[in-house]
Amino acid sequence: MSIAAINEQLLRAIGVGVAVVRASDFGFVFHNQPFAEWFGTPGPHAALTDAIEGLSPEDLGPLCEEGLRYSAELKIKRKRRTLVFAINISLASHLDEALLVVECQNITRIRELESMIDSYSAMVERNTRELEREKERVERLLLNLMPRQVYEEFKTFGVVTPQLYPQVSVVMLDFVNFTDFASRTDPTVTLGELNDIFTAFDRIVEQFGCERIKTIGDAYLAVSGMPEPVPEHATAVAHCATRFLRYLDRRNQSHQHKWQARIGLGTGSAVGSVVGIQKYVYDVFGPAVNLASRLQVFANPMKIVAPAEMKEALSEEFRVTDIGPEDIKGIGEVHLVNVGGELSTPQPASRF
Repeated sequence: MSIAAINEQLLRAIGVGVAVVRASDFGFVFHNQPFAEWFGTPGPHAALTDAIEGLSPEDLGPLCEEGLRYSAELKIKRKRRTLVFAINISLASHLDEALLVVECQNITRIRELESMIDSYSAMVERNTRELEREKERVERLLLNLMPRQVYEEFKTFGVVTPQLYPQVSVVMLDFVNFTDFASRTDPTVTLGELNDIFTAFDRIVEQFGCERIKTIGDAYLAVSGMPEPVPEHATAVAHCATRFLRYLDRRNQSHQHKWQARIGLGTGSAVGSVVGIQKYVYDVFGPAVNLASRLQVFANPMKIVAPAEMKEALSEEFRVTDIGPEDIKGIGEVHLVNVGGELSTPQPASRF
């Protein structure tokens, strides 16, 4: 077998469609089996531009005139499926006759895989964005349940170590006759009122660098001095307390429902930690919390009561008057003071 015959057999056997046409009229000199399967068997007088859809004589003009290689991707409809072919045509000559060598490769599967990869990439990016949004929602939710420092510890280690804070101050507010109001008012109205008021309280607490820990029904609890120690923790909660009452007083002047509150302040130690496993709630408990909770009962409506041990810290910025000793349940005798209005405008504090 001659070398030419061997070459022809190789061209017929390979998976690439090969055809040789005359440059003068694009008539076929040779084509292999894959070419015939993809584009049909050329007739005796068929031209290359007739066999391959989308290929025009104008496309081959520069190739024939200047010898430039022609490369293109052509889509050909076969029944209900679109096939994609990479076509390369180069100029050659044989016995002084200019010929065009056509190489065709079916790249339909490659393009389909690329399309699938692009689709999967888009889906992964979309899911990643949704996960990021979900992560941000969870983070905002947890930051509503615990201070940021505690949240960072929880995020890093999965647990929050209970911490004893030796010097903190607590403000506890309780509304007067709330139970009676809630029993005779539409629950939606009650909830709307509390949301409105507590949202304003949250802004006040943030302004003075305190941390709202929780609300229990109509009770509102905030602390200063934890998790970061703050030297002026007593004045911080006192400023919050006076601003709470000022806000309620101004709100009562323009709203249908009138609210009055009693406020107790406490100081001392407290323990802070996340309580629960399935429902994470950051909570504080200890002597300072108990004292504030007990003292709010001794306050008259729209008044603030604090232990006398806070008097020295508060007297420079607030009008403080003695009430006298009272027997506090579970604590014993405690000298109490009434905390009045602010004597000076406080400086805003940064939030921890």
